[in-house]
Amino acid sequence: MSLSGLLSASLRPKNVGTHRRAFRSSAITYKALAFSLNNVASSVVKPEATADHGEGKVLRMLMFGKPGAGKGTLSGRLVKKYDVLSLSTGDLLRQHIAERTEVGLMAEEIVASGGLLQDDIMLKVVSSKLDLLHNKHWLLDGFPRTVGQGKLFDDHLRRRGTPLSLIVNLDVADEVILSRISDRWVHLSSGRVYNLSYNPPKVPGLDDVTGEPLTKRPDDNPAVFARRLEKFYESTSPLLDYYRAEAPRSGVKLVTLSGSTSDEIWPQLENVVRTHFPHVKERAESREQKRRTSLSEAVMARKDHVSSAREESSAGQLKH
Repeated sequence: MSLSGLLSASLRPKNVGTHRRAFRSSAITYKALAFSLNNVASSVVKPEATADHGEGKVLRMLMFGKPGAGKGTLSGRLVKKYDVLSLSTGDLLRQHIAERTEVGLMAEEIVASGGLLQDDIMLKVVSSKLDLLHNKHWLLDGFPRTVGQGKLFDDHLRRRGTPLSLIVNLDVADEVILSRISDRWVHLSSGRVYNLSYNPPKVPGLDDVTGEPLTKRPDDNPAVFARRLEKFYESTSPLLDYYRAEAPRSGVKLVTLSGSTSDEIWPQLENVVRTHFPHVKERAESREQKRRTSLSEAVMARKDHVSSAREESSAGQLKH
């Protein structure tokens, strides 16, 4: 079935927290949600709530977006270029369990029994690291996921005097993400990701570096994507509504970045960081790479100039 066929039917939920989606079991189809967190506008930054931000503002950031919207790619670029720490809730939890800490032992017991970690335990996992980063710029992934967790998290940060300063919502159309994951292939051992539409491997089906076969992720299919998307709308949309309401009072800046690819959204994200958080500096290696690129471009421009001058001189001599 074509992509347009997969997305032909739509559902507009009146209540995101209670709506239910009906799937057809005879085909891998789903009703794409037409509901969007904001009206999709290609490559447009939409400030949803603004507040006064001093030049010394520390970047304490959350990033939200639908599954496949590019959170990992954009976070990776930000951390690689700027002096920002990336913290993953999953990594922190695994570290606590491995080190047999008090919270790690509690979490291990709950996970082993098939239970879900309570909000207060998740907060302890996250805060054990964040509380040590008072004046550091950071980006947190994987928490909070619900309004309840968001309230607990905000209360804790305010008590510590380290409130959130930036929330980014990635607004990518459902059909764009579906097309993206349908064309996505990965090299499992390295994590390299390819897309047949805009980042294909040099040799079809093979990793560019190792030459090993590429594979599909188990959840890169329309049916799984639909379930993940529904879960996103049910949990994350109310959380974003909570932060929109809190932003004017808390001083956190909340923006929506729209686009079809990470390359379209990245300049918007970088502009937000540069404009509102000028104390976030580029990493030394990033500055050095930029310097080398500028130097290389200058050398090439000089060579082109000399070459053009020689050609003009030769042409003038031939005329005489």
